[in-house]
Amino acid sequence: MRIIPKPQPGEYPEYAEMYMSLLPDDGQVLLHLKNNFPKAKEFIFSLPAEKLRYRYAPDKWSIKEILVHIVDDERIFAYRALRFARNEQENLIGFDQDEYAKYSKADSRDLENIFEEYEAVRDATITLFNGLPEDSLTRMGHGTGTANDATVRALAYHIAGHELHHLNIIKERYV
Repeated sequence: MRIIPKPQPGEYPEYAEMYMSLLPDDGQVLLHLKNNFPKAKEFIFSLPAEKLRYRYAPDKWSIKEILVHIVDDERIFAYRALRFARNEQENLIGFDQDEYAKYSKADSRDLENIFEEYEAVRDATITLFNGLPEDSLTRMGHGTGTANDATVRALAYHIAGHELHHLNIIKERYV
């Protein structure tokens, strides 16, 4: 699997440091994405069914909503990586993660169905990053304002670290 060196500060927004810090500097982000999916699936399926709709506070998402959020975020950030890799110069619009979660109706979805989508998006993400030209990986793209600029490779690490961040929250606050 392709090696993608870890991005340096300045290649991603400040808020993304919490995701970058969860990953090693070995360049194996795509292998991590491949290997972490079955671990995440096994972990979630080990939980009692009633936990999947549990919220530790009224304004927090359920585990199913978190899973769909991870998928939505991965799909959006992979799309951003494609745009940046292709040297798109237009700024991207942001997305309201809370509205996405609300309208996902994740709690009414079957867990198998959520993981079917999760796996399809994951496979597409890995395939995308494996096929990008080498010189595109350090290309900077423009998010919603310059505070959200990132390189293509930073978006790969964002996707991987974002997933770990949310799985850690599930382990700490839901289980």
